[in-house]
Amino acid sequence: MIPPNRRLTPRRGVLPRVGARKDSFGVLLSLVFLIVGCENHSDPSEQEPANKGPFHVHPGEDIQQALDQASRANENRRVIVHAGTYSPPLPAFAFLVLTSRHDGVELIAEGDVTLSARSEPSTPATSPSLVNHVIYCGDGLSSKTLIEGFTITGANGFVTQDRIPQERFGMREETLQRGTFFLLDGGGLKVFGQSSPTIRNVRFIENCTDLCGGAVSIEQQGFNEVAVSFENCLFQGNRCPGTGSAIDVLSGSSARITNCLFVGNIANFGMEQISRDFGLTYNEQHGCGALTVFPGSRVFVTSSTFTENWNGIDDHGQGSQYEQCLLWNNTATDGSRPGKPYEVDILDGSGVKDCWIHGEINDLRGTVNQEWNRFAPPDPEFDSDFIPRNPDYVDVGYRPPVSTPSKDELLN
Repeated sequence: MIPPNRRLTPRRGVLPRVGARKDSFGVLLSLVFLIVGCENHSDPSEQEPANKGPFHVHPGEDIQQALDQASRANENRRVIVHAGTYSPPLPAFAFLVLTSRHDGVELIAEGDVTLSARSEPSTPATSPSLVNHVIYCGDGLSSKTLIEGFTITGANGFVTQDRIPQERFGMREETLQRGTFFLLDGGGLKVFGQSSPTIRNVRFIENCTDLCGGAVSIEQQGFNEVAVSFENCLFQGNRCPGTGSAIDVLSGSSARITNCLFVGNIANFGMEQISRDFGLTYNEQHGCGALTVFPGSRVFVTSSTFTENWNGIDDHGQGSQYEQCLLWNNTATDGSRPGKPYEVDILDGSGVKDCWIHGEINDLRGTVNQEWNRFAPPDPEFDSDFIPRNPDYVDVGYRPPVSTPSKDELLN
């Protein structure tokens, strides 16, 4: 099992990638450090207050600047990003940063908007990424903080300590620790501390990390009274050598996942190397799923579909709920794990209800009540968007969102 998070010590520059040829003492030493005195965006107290939004961003303009303006607005703290592809100008810890001062800001895409971690978004397969995380949601964000309508892509295991935001944790200062997972996990989105943003209609496509949480890493560290919310989201083609290829819910965290689609996500492709370099192991035999839930965490998953991932869900937490979900043939593999693929590996299966489950191994631990769920369902007959054409599935699994905000709705 991955050990408790390690606190970080001061050091600037780029961390070694997983697999770098270092002796084990050197690797561990490089990861035991405390981040202090890092660069930050300008202090809002030093700037004149803005009036009200919405704040518009067009291609070539600075989204972070608009976010900071919205954080000072008295009314309509909405940032509208217009169609186009946006990339980080320089290497940094994150492309976009939302901390407590941004609580209640709404970051909304109008049209087809891509946020890319790469320096050359037009060639995502070959160009290098420039940020650890495309978006960082720090401590102090409530569910009123909204991210909606974007495609987030291009993370590829880049790791740096440049431009890590300074945050005032207040009473949580002695508890919250920025450790290894803070830097290495969550290529598309990193959520840290007492933070529970709402993520809606977002597509996480082809993100990869050097450790865990290929697309998303949630690290609330016990401040999990309010769950991070994902609504109508797509997770496709995300990868990580460790746990949680699509979403990694670290210990002491919570997530609410509603009407989301998980397809083609691969975790654990590098656990042997991680074990050598970091001394970390987890689910060595069968591997992890597109969704990983650690001990001390919980999730609430409804009306979501998992298919063509390497494994569906692994959940070692307590009190999770899964309702009206479809898990179908999560058997993708790169051949790196000896065990057969499974649909669910859930320690506490008491909250699994009205789910339709079919694969090589349906229920790895035998904890799911077969009377409350269906283990031999008919073929869903997926269309090209992984929507079941079989009418038996009318109340099961993901469906595309019915509508998106109109231009008038965005402006008001």
